[in-house]
Amino acid sequence: MANINLLPWRAERRKQREREFYMMLLAAAVGALLVFFVAMMWVQHVIDDQQARNDYLKGEITALDAKIKEIEELDKTRADLITRKEIIEQLQSNRSTMVHLFDELVRTIPDGVRLTTMKQVGDTITLDGRAESNQRVASYLLNIDRSPWLGHSDLKKTENTAGAKDGDKKLPYQFSMDVKLRKPEEQQKAQGTVAVIEVPSAATGEKK
Repeated sequence: MANINLLPWRAERRKQREREFYMMLLAAAVGALLVFFVAMMWVQHVIDDQQARNDYLKGEITALDAKIKEIEELDKTRADLITRKEIIEQLQSNRSTMVHLFDELVRTIPDGVRLTTMKQVGDTITLDGRAESNQRVASYLLNIDRSPWLGHSDLKKTENTAGAKDGDKKLPYQFSMDVKLRKPEEQQKAQGTVAVIEVPSAATGEKK
């Protein structure tokens, strides 16, 4: 006689498959959560590592900014020292120049000429004075142009004040001129030219 299973085996098998499906679904969810947790930990590790690098770079940048500021202060101090040095050198140069200037004023002024005022602005000197005649003024201009320390002279005015109330009978001509001071290289060139002119010739005994 054949064995016939009268139990609802299809329903039992369906329930078993449902249990297996839910178990696989739970395992997949747990695996996904595990992968997500591991990924989050890795991402957080990367962020922490990058943040540490950023903090290190910020510290180095702050140190470099401090060094740059220190270098700028040193450059400023250096520039101030150079400026002071140039001022001191200029003052020393001007001191010797003024000595030569007054010496040349004494040497170049001819008889019959008297200076009343002298004013210097930059490398220009304004000379005001009186003279016996225009020829004396012309001689003075020529002497100034030949001077190794005084440069080109520019006669601004010359006036005969013999008939004026404040006129001087002995020195009736009143004049004013601008004189350019020579630069150091021009002074050396002019001094060299004067030296060549005054050196006597060995053969003839005459001046070159």
